[in-house]
Amino acid sequence: MEKNSSCCFSNLSANLPITCLITFITIILVRVLYVFYRTGKPLGKRAPQQPLSTLIVLGSGGHTAEMINLLLVLQKDRFTPRFYIAAATDNMSLQKARVLENSLADSSGVKGISAEFMQIYRSREVGQSYVTSVWTTLVALVHALRLMIKIRPQVVLCNGPGTCIPLCVIAFFFKVCINTAFLRWKLEQSKKERR
Repeated sequence: MEKNSSCCFSNLSANLPITCLITFITIILVRVLYVFYRTGKPLGKRAPQQPLSTLIVLGSGGHTAEMINLLLVLQKDRFTPRFYIAAATDNMSLQKARVLENSLADSSGVKGISAEFMQIYRSREVGQSYVTSVWTTLVALVHALRLMIKIRPQVVLCNGPGTCIPLCVIAFFFKVCINTAFLRWKLEQSKKERR
């Protein structure tokens, strides 16, 4: 009789890591599905006039022109502060965004603009081999993580440039993992530093 009970406990202890792994994956999967379900639905208790911190990702070529056209019809007082990010090798996009913000400030009569302009490493340069792009993508992800922790945007506006991939991956990761204690603590620290 004792042989059978000890055998049963050894089977349980052997299956425990697998059971824990399956449970962890199930919890993450349920959270991801919940985030997809809630995305696009209105938030319940938010005041309609509360401003939203907005990250705007600019890309080279036509991506910036499309984004500028979108920003022209955006409710500027609703989406403030605005953080513009472009690739480090993109010289024109941030200049166009500065011109837009200055024209918005001139037309509204406000002295200071509520925008910041930043650059980020590209995941992959045009023509770069896929083998070397693995390393540059990892570097871009780390740099994007630092920026996202600093900025803490509530809204991310992007229209498909490759520069947005690390930022969107990290924004989605934050959205899925927002209920963990560490991230909540880190977010509170970030808010305190801003004040």
